[in-house]
Amino acid sequence: PGTFDPVTNGHHDLIRRALSIFDEVLVAIAANPNKAPMFSLDERVDMATRVLSDLEGVRVIGYEGLTVEFARRHDVPVMLRGLRAVSDFEFEFQLATMSRQLAPDVETVFLTPSAALSFISSSMVREIGVLGGDVSQFVHPLVAEQLRVRAASRQRSTTVIGGA
Repeated sequence: PGTFDPVTNGHHDLIRRALSIFDEVLVAIAANPNKAPMFSLDERVDMATRVLSDLEGVRVIGYEGLTVEFARRHDVPVMLRGLRAVSDFEFEFQLATMSRQLAPDVETVFLTPSAALSFISSSMVREIGVLGGDVSQFVHPLVAEQLRVRAASRQRSTTVIGGA
């Protein structure tokens, strides 16, 4: 589960490797009202579906509400969470512990990304993309294009007031 705003090469790597452990991987994309995503839930689900289409055994579904309730509704016994750095562990540990209290029948498993992808985060990719930087090494070409289009539309909607 995650926000996937947007889906990155790091996500793709974790999902690909999860398929070597599990027969099927359900990518659960959260609406997450506590965040202000750049892309709508439908856009994020569409991008992830297209980016992950090369992986057999992957389904992408958007959802609202508690992740553990989503897991129960879809008979998901294991939630996979990615840990990029030690700094991620404390938050993810708290999340896993709370999830266990709410749904003892749903386990949380942590995977770390490949070393070459461990620094990639959606928030950094968004920032680079919005500022017109090249994100092609961090995301699928489809995502890079969507970020470019979104950045261009934001620049067009920005008005400068005043003068010299």
